[in-house]
Amino acid sequence: MTITTEAESERPGAREARRGLAPYPDDVDARAFAEFHSRYQRPRLSDLVVVIAAFNEQDGLGPVLADMPKKCRGMDVDVLVVVDGATDETAEVAREQGAYTCVADTNRGQGAALRLGYHLAAACGARYIVTTDADGQYDNAEMDTLVGPLVDDQADFVTGSRRLGHEESDNRVRWVGVRVFAWLASLLTLRKITDTSFGFRAMRAELACSVTLTEPQYQASELLLGVLARGARLRELPMSMRLRNSGASKKGKSLRYGLNYARVMLGTWGREYVRRGSRR
Repeated sequence: MTITTEAESERPGAREARRGLAPYPDDVDARAFAEFHSRYQRPRLSDLVVVIAAFNEQDGLGPVLADMPKKCRGMDVDVLVVVDGATDETAEVAREQGAYTCVADTNRGQGAALRLGYHLAAACGARYIVTTDADGQYDNAEMDTLVGPLVDDQADFVTGSRRLGHEESDNRVRWVGVRVFAWLASLLTLRKITDTSFGFRAMRAELACSVTLTEPQYQASELLLGVLARGARLRELPMSMRLRNSGASKKGKSLRYGLNYARVMLGTWGREYVRRGSRR
């Protein structure tokens, strides 16, 4: 999922965001994977791993990690921070807080970092993966509720929803966009969806690794539609979303973000539901 305020098109990974990711693992993935195992000697992680994608989040990441629960639903909680080509002290902050840290040497976008995190967590033994952001927008105290339907075998993919819960918003355009894209996703998948871009999610590790993920930046709906096309049991739960604890959003200007998000959603639907045929 920077402290600077440049638009997404000006970031180092913007060109790659337009053309999409190569299949996993690409060269950046392979180097990051090798460095991680060289540093940690192929660790065995907990059944539950929290994956955080972070790009220049040295100020925001520390409080998120300090507030992370040590246990959830009887499982130890391990944290894996995937540092996406950061130029600040994000990796050092993660290590100081005791998180497993995987460093990609090139900034490609949140989607690329999360995809790497899914595969790395699964390879190290994770059964369940939780994602959250490095900017403090989500409440770690709600993790027990989020993971519950997975552990109880009531769902394969669980996502929070700000519309069912509580949202602090300082951007009216994005407030509207959340509702428009939820309507579009509901139309495309023929099921009720209230929030397609909530970053606090829980899923089975093998499911996360099975989905085709090609979007470096606008990846939230690609994963959601991908798991639904594979017949995954989806559960939305009321959750809270706060304002960032530091810095500015990396999503770019609202209009550009909305157009790219729509492009990804429609492209994923065409790939997963039309060309391949839904397996719901």
